[in-house]
Amino acid sequence: MAALTEAGAATLVDLATSSIRELNQALHTPGVGLEHPSWRVHNPRGRHSIACGLDAELSVDIEGHVGYYCAGMNQQATVIVHGNAGPGLAENMMSGLVRVHGDASQSAGATGHGGLLVIEGNAAARCGISMKGIDIVVGGSIGHMSAFMAQAGRLVVCGDAGDALGDSIYEARLYVKGSVASLGADCVEKPLRAEHVAELTELITAAGFDEDPAAFRRYGSARTLYHFQADKSDAY
Repeated sequence: MAALTEAGAATLVDLATSSIRELNQALHTPGVGLEHPSWRVHNPRGRHSIACGLDAELSVDIEGHVGYYCAGMNQQATVIVHGNAGPGLAENMMSGLVRVHGDASQSAGATGHGGLLVIEGNAAARCGISMKGIDIVVGGSIGHMSAFMAQAGRLVVCGDAGDALGDSIYEARLYVKGSVASLGADCVEKPLRAEHVAELTELITAAGFDEDPAAFRRYGSARTLYHFQADKSDAY
């Protein structure tokens, strides 16, 4: 693989001359976090599946835009995208940190179980769909059907939310500063109590944003769709 390692510096990988397979294999090498904890990836050029399946305490900086499924299934690692991200960013993330300095396409953080996903720009439709414990903080706005069937975790949106926010939501907690186009089935606005302001403060600080937690509204499940009821079948 065309990589250059300097003492005390990052391992450099240029995807203009190396393949995604070579990069990911190197990042999956046993003990890589001890020998080469810091990586920089040049010329991603919107290619797919960069830095997927990581399971070590690595720091990976990607210098440019990425395509589908960047940082999918991430565990332990810190992945920073200095650009925009395509669909499925950090899908099924387990732990660690994924940060995008630009915008993210649809399904960011889908099915994520843990860790922190920070999108400094906007996120498209279905952000946090079926999230299962991940924390997602979006500096801009999110598209329609975000947090659909969200089971656990927290979604913080510093901008606006599109239609059908939190449709069929379970126990995830949603915080939106701006307007919400519409709420999905069984999603309702809830009081923002002191413990929620404290929670928001923690998440906003972790994301590195400067926002007033008291300016947000909280949304969650009304718990009316947990069990099927024939007289409410039109809501399913």
